[in-house]
Amino acid sequence: MAQKPAAAATITVEQIGSPIRREAKQRQTLIGLKLNKLHRTSTLEDTPAVRGMIEKVKHLVRVVDGQ
Repeated sequence: MAQKPAAAATITVEQIGSPIRREAKQRQTLIGLKLNKLHRTSTLEDTPAVRGMIEKVKHLVRVVDGQ
């Protein structure tokens, strides 16, 4: 009998800083995190790639919920 895949861990991030006067790479990283306006939240799969993106813009985002 096939096993069901375990539920993927998720992480919720909120944008708390403006991308105005930031490097283009940081703006693109926010778009990759599905954020583009202040106080928007996004729930993403908790992967090393997403963690790396959050690390690049840690001064612009806040981790609201992570498991």
